[in-house]
Amino acid sequence: MDVKYNQSVVSKLEEIVHKLKLEGYEPDLNQVLLDIEDHEKVNQVTLHFSEKMALAFGLLNIPQGIPIHIVKNLRICCDCHTFMRLFSKIYNLRIIIRDQNRFHHFAEGSCSCRNHW
Repeated sequence: MDVKYNQSVVSKLEEIVHKLKLEGYEPDLNQVLLDIEDHEKVNQVTLHFSEKMALAFGLLNIPQGIPIHIVKNLRICCDCHTFMRLFSKIYNLRIIIRDQNRFHHFAEGSCSCRNHW
């Protein structure tokens, strides 16, 4: 992937995180098991989870209004789950994530799993 393009994905993700924080999103620092400072944990949680990067990539490449589909081989973490729920509400966009256990359909601030995953 082109370095310039990679920077645009990271910039888009930072824009999304900023907008969601204005709406009340707080990263769940319990998801970072490393022994590092809290400000470093915030960076780890907000910018380095694959489904968040995939979401930013999708926003840059999929026509507006089309649901974003993300497939991953691990279970979605609680922080990303909360992030996707809030994103679907603020951006009014459907997201479908297939994780190790099930499909999660995010729309209008809720998930099809009803937060019991």
